[in-house]
Amino acid sequence: MTRCRLCGSAAMESVVDLGATPPCESFLAADQLDRPEPAYPLHLRVCTDCWLAQIPALITPEETFTQYAYFSSYSTSWVEHARTFVSGAVERLGLGPDAFVVEVASNDGYLLRHMVDRGIRCLGVEPSVNVGAAAREAGVPTLTEFLSPDTGAAVRAEHGPADLVVANNVYAHIPDVIGFTKGLRALVADDGWVSIEVQHLLTLIEENQYDTIYHEHFQYYTVASAIRALASGGLSLVDVELLPTHGGSIRLWARPAEVAGEPGGRVADVLDREKAAGLRELSGYTEFSARVAKVRRDLLRFLIEAAERGETVVGYGAPGKGNTLLNHCGVRPDLLAYTVDRNPYKHGRFTPGTRIPILPPERIAADRPDYVLVLPWNLRAELVEQLSFVHEWGGRLVFPIPELSIVEAASREVTA
Repeated sequence: MTRCRLCGSAAMESVVDLGATPPCESFLAADQLDRPEPAYPLHLRVCTDCWLAQIPALITPEETFTQYAYFSSYSTSWVEHARTFVSGAVERLGLGPDAFVVEVASNDGYLLRHMVDRGIRCLGVEPSVNVGAAAREAGVPTLTEFLSPDTGAAVRAEHGPADLVVANNVYAHIPDVIGFTKGLRALVADDGWVSIEVQHLLTLIEENQYDTIYHEHFQYYTVASAIRALASGGLSLVDVELLPTHGGSIRLWARPAEVAGEPGGRVADVLDREKAAGLRELSGYTEFSARVAKVRRDLLRFLIEAAERGETVVGYGAPGKGNTLLNHCGVRPDLLAYTVDRNPYKHGRFTPGTRIPILPPERIAADRPDYVLVLPWNLRAELVEQLSFVHEWGGRLVFPIPELSIVEAASREVTA
């Protein structure tokens, strides 16, 4: 990567280099274990002109999202998050039976089904064939396409302009950020609203959330860099909310620049926080690589010492972030016997690169391991409750991020 994909600057500085890993959602079937597996560099850099953090676009969205392993509805907390968002958006924007809502990257209809339940006309734009089919089966109208300016214009011509366009956890997933933003503008009515949720680079840096760096995520936003990105497509930021999802996200409320007006006070507040954290100068990024290395050392030390004591460690979850962590740390089945996941698509498959078996969740209760390494640490509150049964035989939960911590019982936690 020699130039910033947003502003074209050549002023690119290294933030952290995680080596080369396979794409995080390329789960392996048993008959693929003896075949070559491609790996790509995973090197995060930041543009010191517009401060957009980014990795090289070494894989295409078509390679990742045409058939996709992630189904949003398998996360109880994420479905509830979507329901709460819909309720708030309906109230905030006064959406009624005459409104039209479009969600880009609508996955299996986890969010729009709440619009359907309210009788609000809606459409999902989802490139993945398999999850889009699941959405249609659930009664959510879904178009199987990637968003581009042409796609946005075609949807607008057929269905009319959207009063609200939702783009949750997709703004980082597209290398053509300018074209995608123009697609959002093509979809939205001239007096409409765009709501975008994306992980906040501020919390990624502060909380050592380096495992959320993977090939599907081409860029990592501050509010400052998001303002620049939105402007590239004719949108202006009006308001921002700080969310706990994915370890810390921002919800960007934007409108067409012609009607947006001045941003609210929360925008200035978050911009001040980012500036105070040094994220508009290199000082805010220089220590991150060293803290990433400590996460790796702490996790490997724990796993090796547990193995030497003859204790069993298994995983919970097979998220993309978990595959970044396992590959960067070099964890193999000798240290993590298997992991489990609620998504049946992953059962009987193996994690990319590390070749760790993925089994149904019931195996944990059957095998009664000493430790369960929780890979989707962002769902900590949900999973501490769901996995409380592990303590019945003296088992413990382990969370690797932001620092290694062991939950020995519901009321006791030990930090490494």
